[in-house]
Amino acid sequence: MLAGEFYNSRDPELLAMYHRARRLLGEFNHTASSDAAMKEHLLRELLGKLGRGVWIEAPFYCDYGEYITIGDNSFVNFNCMFLDCNRIEIGKNALIAPNVQIYTAYHPLDARERIRKDWHEGDGQAIYRTQSAPVTVGDNVWIGGGTIVLPGVRIGSNSTVGAGSVVTKDVPEGVLALGSPCRVVRKISP
Repeated sequence: MLAGEFYNSRDPELLAMYHRARRLLGEFNHTASSDAAMKEHLLRELLGKLGRGVWIEAPFYCDYGEYITIGDNSFVNFNCMFLDCNRIEIGKNALIAPNVQIYTAYHPLDARERIRKDWHEGDGQAIYRTQSAPVTVGDNVWIGGGTIVLPGVRIGSNSTVGAGSVVTKDVPEGVLALGSPCRVVRKISP
């Protein structure tokens, strides 16, 4: 899965990770906002790495959790969804607005490749083929509300991605990028 090869999302090891993440997310999403210590404890259990001063608003959703790293002083707002079937690395001082979705999983475009012809119910395999690619978000990045970041994308440090964007390819450092598909509008820092 992490190598970008086809993987079985019904693999027992992945399902165990998935169920563990669901339990921790359930606890996190229902912990009182005033109980910062418990929220941090649950996030440290869930995520691969959690920097100092990170704040994640509930509800928050992810697949496995352990493939997500978030740098110091980053903020993830309400209702974000990180599909971490591969690594999601977020730098320090990142601002992730509400309803941002970061995807690492993808499927073949051609249905003949996407749907397994040799599939049989109960065989322990998923009927569809899935691959994944990592997503990297640099330091000091602001991702506007409702943005979707697709698999394999890198967003360079000191950049801003406008609200509602669909990020289909890399965003360089120090730029304002927006739209669907997302494109660089102008440089904002050296």
